[in-house]
Amino acid sequence: MRYVAVLLGSLAAWQLVALSHVFPSFAFPSPASTYDAFLQTLHHGYQGSTLLDDLSVSLERVSIAYVGAVVIGVVLGFSMTQSRAVFTVVDPFLQFLRPIPPLAYIPLFVVWFGIGEMPKVLLILVSTVPVIVINTMNGVRSTPNYRIELARNLGANRRQILTRVIFPSSLPDIFTGMKVAIGVAWSTLVAAELIAASRGLGWLIEQAGTELQTGIVVTGIILIGIMGYLMDVAIRVLEKLVIPWRDFV
Repeated sequence: MRYVAVLLGSLAAWQLVALSHVFPSFAFPSPASTYDAFLQTLHHGYQGSTLLDDLSVSLERVSIAYVGAVVIGVVLGFSMTQSRAVFTVVDPFLQFLRPIPPLAYIPLFVVWFGIGEMPKVLLILVSTVPVIVINTMNGVRSTPNYRIELARNLGANRRQILTRVIFPSSLPDIFTGMKVAIGVAWSTLVAAELIAASRGLGWLIEQAGTELQTGIVVTGIILIGIMGYLMDVAIRVLEKLVIPWRDFV
């Protein structure tokens, strides 16, 4: 009920600002005009691409990059905590890449990988991997020593300690990284779809913005927000299933 009240209050505030004409109508569309733009794009598409096509293409790109980032990030995070040599090699590159904005990679990725799907997926992946790696490392390092010592006293070997003690203990931090990373992935999507794209929500927003079709721009923004929220909810559900012992608010 609270969420419904917040949603209705937000729509009412949006409508009031639109009616006050603080901004021109073409720059700040009302909820009604945005809904009309949504229906128009849904039924007739925009520049030869339907809204469902744009949504499915963006979802595919984000999903592939996100799953790859989780797998690579968890493996790297564990490897860096278990091997000093791996940490020495990987950490300088990790710290170097973290502050670089995704847009900076676009020219290089186009030269290296062309203008197909590969550079788009890689751009999202490169932006999300550091989040997973850092949270995985924090989870491994925050494992209480008494759990490890207790497992050793019970006769557990190194592999058993890693898989049955350290990995379960690090799962809360890994899931925290996964939830942060899904937001980063969708945020990077718009930049990724600047790479000679002809479909996708980021492409839709960019193209509509150049033609001052703000209703379509807002539609794309809302859809990205909804998809990001739904994927975050899915991760939270999975988190409760995988680590039921954790307290959830």
